[in-house]
Formats: sequence, structure tokens, C-alpha cells
Amino acid sequence: MTETVPEETRTFGTEVGRLLDLVVHSLYSDREIFLRELVANAADATDKRRFLALSDGALSLPENPAIKISVDKLGNTITITDHGTGMSKEELADHLGTIARSGTAAFTSSLAEKKPEDRPSLIGQFGVGFYSAFMVADEVEVISRKAGHQEAWAWVSTGKGQYTLKPAARDESGTTIILHLKPDAEEFLEPLRIKTIIRKWADHIALPIELEEDGKFTAVTEGSALWRRNKSEISKEDYAAFYRHIGHAWDEPWATIHWRAEGTLEFSALLFIPSSKPFMPVEETRDSKVRLHVKRMFITDEAKLLPNWLSFVVGVVDTEDLPLNVSREILQATPVLDKIRKALVNRVLSELKAKAKDAEDFKTFQDNFGAVLKEGLYDDTGHAAEIAGLLRFASTKEEATTLDDYIARMPEGQTDIYYLAGDATNLKTSPQLEGFAEKGYEVLLLSDPIDAFWPTRMETYKDKKLKSASQAGSLFAPAENSETITTLCESLAKALGDKVSGVTASTRLKDSPAMLVANEAGPDLAMQRLLRRAGRPVFGLPPTLEINPNHKLIQSLATSPDLENKDLETKASLLLDLAKLQEGDLPDDPAAFVRLIASAIAGD
Repeated sequence: MTETVPEETRTFGTEVGRLLDLVVHSLYSDREIFLRELVANAADATDKRRFLALSDGALSLPENPAIKISVDKLGNTITITDHGTGMSKEELADHLGTIARSGTAAFTSSLAEKKPEDRPSLIGQFGVGFYSAFMVADEVEVISRKAGHQEAWAWVSTGKGQYTLKPAARDESGTTIILHLKPDAEEFLEPLRIKTIIRKWADHIALPIELEEDGKFTAVTEGSALWRRNKSEISKEDYAAFYRHIGHAWDEPWATIHWRAEGTLEFSALLFIPSSKPFMPVEETRDSKVRLHVKRMFITDEAKLLPNWLSFVVGVVDTEDLPLNVSREILQATPVLDKIRKALVNRVLSELKAKAKDAEDFKTFQDNFGAVLKEGLYDDTGHAAEIAGLLRFASTKEEATTLDDYIARMPEGQTDIYYLAGDATNLKTSPQLEGFAEKGYEVLLLSDPIDAFWPTRMETYKDKKLKSASQAGSLFAPAENSETITTLCESLAKALGDKVSGVTASTRLKDSPAMLVANEAGPDLAMQRLLRRAGRPVFGLPPTLEINPNHKLIQSLATSPDLENKDLETKASLLLDLAKLQEGDLPDDPAAFVRLIASAIAGD
């Protein structure tokens, strides 16, 4: 007569009520995570059995092992089955009855003396992932048969402080988890929902995942983990297809960066730089979206593995070394992650340097992403010089020049790098350039909004100061003014009041009647313009108005019979507005400006 083994009810081995409440309500931000955690556990169990079978053939896996998932809408259950190592009665109690005691961690610890290449790759470490099942289930049933044993046991709990152990039946070794879903979790009974979750989180783990539909199990994962394969095995078409898949793109990658870092830090990376700008009808976040995997399992695409100035890069990073906290979706501040970030930035910059040797090809990249890359000149002082050395800039002498080539062309006597930032339509005709042309000095023409910021942050490139052309008044000798010009400058300054710091005669203006010059101690004209457009106060002194004493308009004003009348105030205001327009700025009162111009044309 067979002895009947009674079921046992035990209490969890810690303050389970509080901990389970933490898992269900605080530890995970998305309920669908439960399926990723349970699949990870199943994959770990299968890998453990595969490893143990190397020394004990009796533990060998069945042919074509897989993780099988089925849903029962009538029974309101999800069932997850694996062919892993399984658990005995006491192991069920130890691993599932004690919160945060991980079987994977214990197993890994037992292999500490083995060489890394001889150890199985296991995902779970902290032993709380299983309890994420209670986010969607009001009862969880685990039926397990340890490999090499005949008996099976069931562990059943509602997660309220106790669990039950009782004998069960299972034809083969492994574990089956049955989730009795909560009423508000019925969305997870839809096969399409299950399929979407699996493809999002576990599409590349080595073990196939099969979903039951219409009584038949079908593989739903790709399992290729392209980034873990040798480059010699991957075609250009394979890379392009994967790029389009993870980047949601239709173009070809402009650059493909695939390598494995080995040594004290090990990880695989497959990164792509697009060949065209993404279509974004609404501005998106600028954070990097490179996907982080740990041992093939997707963790997050919000790890900020690359800085914002490389946000155009898409791809995957997969590591075995990253320590995670109790939730795989919340990353610890860890030196490992910092080292990975540093390695990725250096590798992307190396690729850009190599690609930059083909000027025409690099132009395609810079047209698409140069403005984004320039953010690194402002944000990342550690890499600013490298980035600056890569970029090409329009100038008064070249359509595109590097800073090194600019320096090589500098004439004798020039000690600084001069630039002019502003709107592309106004740069080439700016009066700021007239004096530089006469001296033979080349000026960089910078038309991206970020160009108003980074030169003052970077300050120098290869010991050459970066100076705005709109703040280079000291470069030019002061004019030897006639008495009438001196009087005109004084009268215009009085008429304009605090709109300008002063009015001076210029030695650098050739064709324009006047221009504005920014004070060297404050923001240049481009920065001031951006601040005003953003509705922010402009700090520092107002600009100086420089007038061209040889221009007919200025000579006419200088010989005006009465420099104190109301007419001069009007003309001074017009002169200031004309100078603003030449810089791409608007008059203070556009409507009044139009009326004054119309009146002048009419001869009133």
C-alpha cells in the first residue's frame, strides 16, 4: 500500500507581506515584466540542466528543448513550461519560500572555481523576479520535478504570507508555472499580447519560446542574437535587416559598428549610424535609445548608454558583467555601466574618424547629424577637441573646411580662429566680414543654433582662441575721424540712448553704412539674438553701433544742417534697424520701421 504524503502549509521565510507588496507595486514599472522574469527563470533552469548533463548523462535534455507558453481563456490561466533542472520539495521551499534567495545565485556561487568559459550563462541573480507573477495573478501554482528524480511537487500560494507544498504528477523533469490571473489582467490571455511581450523582451535568447495557438505550439522568437555572431557569418543584408528592425527605419545604415570587447570588461555591441534623418513630425526626446541586454535578455532602451550628442546611433549592447539591482529594469549606478558607456563613445568616435577620411561620404553624415554631434562640443569637454577635429565648417574661403585646415591657411600675424554665427541666409553678406576680407583672414560661417553656444564653452582649439567676428573690434585700428564724423557719432549716440553702448566710426566697413558690434565681455550678437527669441533677458552691455564714414548715407547725415532735430532721431532709429536686419534680427518695432521706410521712399 502506497503511503499518502500529506500536503504542508508553510510560512514564507521573511516578511513576505511587505516584500511582495514592494514587488507588486514598487519594484516593477510595467506589469508585462512578469513574463520576462518567468521566461528568464525558465531559460536559466534549462541552461543549468544542460551544464550539469556534461558530467551526468542521465540529466541530458530532451531533443529540441523549448519554453512553452499556453493560455486558457475559460480557465483564466497562463501556463509556462520548461525542461530545466527542476526543483525538489525542499528546493521549492528554499527558492520560492524564501524571498530574495536565488537558486541561480546559489548555483553560480557553487561554480566559482570554474573558468568563466566553462560556466553556463545565467540571467537571474536576485531571486525576486518570480514574485512579479503576483502582479497579474491572485494564485500561482508551480509544479516541478527535479532532473534525475521520479517524484514531482507542487508549490501553491496566493502571495499573502503562506504557501502550500504537496505531491504532484509530472511526466518529465522540469517546471510548470500556472498563473491564475486577476480579473484586471485578462489582457494577458490574448495570444497576440503574449507574443508581443516575448518579442519585445526575449526575442534573442538562445532557447526557443513557443506559444500555443489552436492546439499547436509555434516558435515566436528569433533567437539569433546577431550581435553575438562572428562578423564573417553575417551578410550586409543581414545587418541592414536588423538595423531596420531595431531602428524602425527604411534606409541603409551609413555605418555599422560590430565588435566584442574582451578583457576585464566583456560585452558585445552592434551599433548603426543611419544614412538619413529620421522622420519626426514631433520633436522626440534626445536621449540615446541603444538597447541594453544582459545575456541576450532585453533589459531597457533607457540606460543612456550614449550621450545626447550621439543620440542618432541605434543598436544593441549585450553584457555578461553588468550587476543589476533586484529589478532588471532599474539599473544601479555602477562602474561597469560607466565603463561600457566610455567604451561605446570611444568606439563610435573612432568609426567617425575613419569615415571622415572620405570627405564626400562624411558630408552626407554631417548634413544629417552634424548639428546633433556639435552638442558634444558644448556638453562634453572631455571629447570636444576630438569632435571639433572631425567636423567640417563653411567659411569665407571654403565650402567645407576642418579646423586643422583652417589653421594651416592662417596668414602670418593671425593668432585666433574667427567665426560668425547666425542664420545661413545672412552670413555670407554680413557686414562683419568686410574688414576680415581686407586683412585676408578667413572666417568660419556657423549656421546651426548650437553654434551660438559651443565656441564660448570650448574657448580654444589647439591653443588657438575661438573669437566671434562680431566681437573683434580690437582687431581693427580706430578711425581718425573728422570733426563732422565725431559730432555725428555723438549725436547718434544721444539719439539712440541706452539702445547702444555708443557709436563709433569704423575702419573695417567698406560697403555697408553701419553694423553692430558686441561687447567682448558679454555674449556675441548671435547669442543675444537667440536669447531674445527665447524670451530670455540679454545680459551684458548693449552693442556698439559702428558707422562707415565713407558711405554716402553717413556723409549725408554728417553734413545735415541740424544734428539735434527730431529728424535725426528718426534717421538714427532707421540706421540701427538697418544694422539689425543685416544681422538677421528684427527691428524693435517692425510696423514703425515699415512706415518710416515708406515715408522715406515717398520723399515725405
